[in-house]
Amino acid sequence: MNALKTGWYFFPNQILGMKWLNVLIGNGLSALGLDTGNRWIGSIQFFIYDVIKITILLCLLIFIISYIQSYFPPERSKKILGRFHGIGANSIAALLGTVTPFCSCSSIPLFIGFTSAGLPVGVTFSFLISSPMVDLGSLILLMSIFGAKIAAVYVVLGLIIAVIGGTIIEKLHMEKHVESFILTAGSVDIEAPDLTKRDRLVYAKEQVSATFKRVFPYILIGVGIGAIIHNWIPESWVVKILGSDNPFGVVLATLVGVPMYADIFGTIPVAEALWYKGAQLGSILSFMMAVTTLSLPSMIMLRKAVKPKLLTLFICICTIGIIIVGYFFNAFQSFLV
Repeated sequence: MNALKTGWYFFPNQILGMKWLNVLIGNGLSALGLDTGNRWIGSIQFFIYDVIKITILLCLLIFIISYIQSYFPPERSKKILGRFHGIGANSIAALLGTVTPFCSCSSIPLFIGFTSAGLPVGVTFSFLISSPMVDLGSLILLMSIFGAKIAAVYVVLGLIIAVIGGTIIEKLHMEKHVESFILTAGSVDIEAPDLTKRDRLVYAKEQVSATFKRVFPYILIGVGIGAIIHNWIPESWVVKILGSDNPFGVVLATLVGVPMYADIFGTIPVAEALWYKGAQLGSILSFMMAVTTLSLPSMIMLRKAVKPKLLTLFICICTIGIIIVGYFFNAFQSFLV
């Protein structure tokens, strides 16, 4: 039993969290005669450690997920979704979203393609909600900071938001609020050619390169913000704004996150710093969900495809769902941590 418990904590802390890397960097800085207790040096240590850790996880996860994704090109995905109806279709669409790219902007072209192909709007919105919010990458990265239990609950609740949100949009018959050029575009349903394993490996490698180039600047920005929070912002400030004594911490964190733009890799270091400063778990996860799902650039892109009424409904559903999830985590934090 003790060996099992040790392994349970070793995996998220040393394999995913790479705590050994932080110690190694700290020892290296100390060997250079630098005091890691100094705020500037501590910030440098945090920055180097998080950039390396997230970059390694980023490349590894994108490679694995892209390889899996090569088996589900848009043509095949449309055929799979077309076999289901009602809440079952919304559930499959939400699950399909977990093996797609990491940021909301990346998911919108697929959403447009699915909608043009004639899939129900509610089903495509379930996909659009889940894709940036609860991808496989978020599960692994959340495990590296908060542990497996919290990561699993986060993903389950995210999928529930996606299914409920898509179902509401479907029940309200919002098809007329999709821009007409999307509905009339149609889609040439060409069967994806069979790929060899080598083709899939090359595809995965290309995805790693392309995604890394796109998100690495946001990693640097996110880690930089995290380093400032971690070493320069007083813990009392964070606790006062996002701690348990502020009943509006979840709402504030959600509203702050909405206009920002980052993917899961950009928000992880910020979340990690907030967590160590004493912010409430629900506030942190609400912030992450808002940033990844409702970023301003993605809403601008989505506005090109849907009319204001549907866009507003989408934002309201996601915002309310995220806030509910935040308060859920705050209420049960003691049981989950």
